Amino acid sequence: MTATPIILCGILALIFSVALAADHSPLQDFCVADLKAPVLVNGRACKDPKLAQADDFFFSGFHRAGLTTNPVGSVVTPATVAQIPGLNTLGIAMARVDFAPWGINPPHFHPRATEIFTVLEGTLYVGFVTSNPENLLFSKVLQKGDAFVFPVGLIHFERNIGNGNAVAIASLSSQNPGVVTIANAVFGSKPDISNDILAPAFQVGKNVTNRIKARF
Repeated sequence: MTATPIILCGILALIFSVALAADHSPLQDFCVADLKAPVLVNGRACKDPKLAQADDFFFSGFHRAGLTTNPVGSVVTPATVAQIPGLNTLGIAMARVDFAPWGINPPHFHPRATEIFTVLEGTLYVGFVTSNPENLLFSKVLQKGDAFVFPVGLIHFERNIGNGNAVAIASLSSQNPGVVTIANAVFGSKPDISNDILAPAFQVGKNVTNRIKARF
């Protein structure tokens, strides 16, 4: 096989791998999610397009600041297919993230989406960690108008490092990106994960893991 066919095969493999990593492409103009449909599919079932209306593609909520009076000092206002049924099959979503002074959006990841995070107000320290075994931290201080990318499936975080409130917009490459907050998942699972697993995993005593569990 000559070099040109080999290069062509490599390009095609890359294209297909990228395509498989994203939500499926729509096969029609739109597929407004029927949020009450009894049919279970990989995503959301479509309602009759003749019943679609403008409100299926509309969301009002990003103009309001979220309440940040919680232990972490941040709150996320999502706009996914659950809030905008018209996003179904379109492969995008957004969220507004509000931060109190020194508030954090704790380490978490999105199992189905890459995120581009844009600061609207304030100064935020952000970062993500690569997978094992390197576990490299890529971090940056962002000012108003700056953006940072969190690759799909990687743990990332944000922290307001200013004395005033901060606001950011997250754009995500899935209509249903999902979110797994590490501390909640590990210490707040139902039923809970045994201390016989957590204590050696975190290299602490069982009394420590019990105290952490009590907070979740």
